Amino acid sequence: MTSSSRTSSRAGAVLFDRDGTLVVDVVRNGDPARVVLMPGAREAVAAVRRAGLAVGAVTNQSAVGEGALTRERVDAVNRRVDELVGRLDFWAVCPHAASEGCGCRKPAPGLVLTAADALGVEPGDCVVIGDIGSDVVAARAAGARSVLVPTAVTLQEEIDDADVVAADIRRAVDLAVAHLTGRGVRPVVGPASADTAGRGLVPDGLASTAPPAGGAA
Repeated sequence: MTSSSRTSSRAGAVLFDRDGTLVVDVVRNGDPARVVLMPGAREAVAAVRRAGLAVGAVTNQSAVGEGALTRERVDAVNRRVDELVGRLDFWAVCPHAASEGCGCRKPAPGLVLTAADALGVEPGDCVVIGDIGSDVVAARAAGARSVLVPTAVTLQEEIDDADVVAADIRRAVDLAVAHLTGRGVRPVVGPASADTAGRGLVPDGLASTAPPAGGAA
């Protein structure tokens, strides 16, 4: 399930989804030459490091379980990501097909729990940044926080269900770092404005979907 580079005992960790968050999503990609970073990914990872937090990845790679890719090819792609953004502290990889019903494939919490344990932090001291609902649900199930960064494949209901939504990965990291370092950021709640993909985001790119005081949970 996991691939480790080194562990940490830092105060918190930011855990990135890989495809669609750190790198452009290329379906069943086993070729490191096809890895392209998402805009702002390198700067986002660097910001996590500057804050003194651990940085890891939590990624479903069902193509391994389906026989379309080998684990070696997945690891080669992950090494290329490390080359482009700097070596991550930990890679948690689920190689199982969706039909296997494992406990690590997001939206199950296994990858997040394993990454937190390997990095020496509590799940509650982790923030998962991803682009689809399974990233949010996995974080929630593990007791971690999450920030959703929508892309063209993100469903509106996934945006509506997210705890926090950011317009891009850099803004997502700003919020995660502020939360984990105790500086805090007041989420902006208000009418959404549409971005170029037609997804609802508030003007500064951050939104809280938490109910108002006294509202239903």
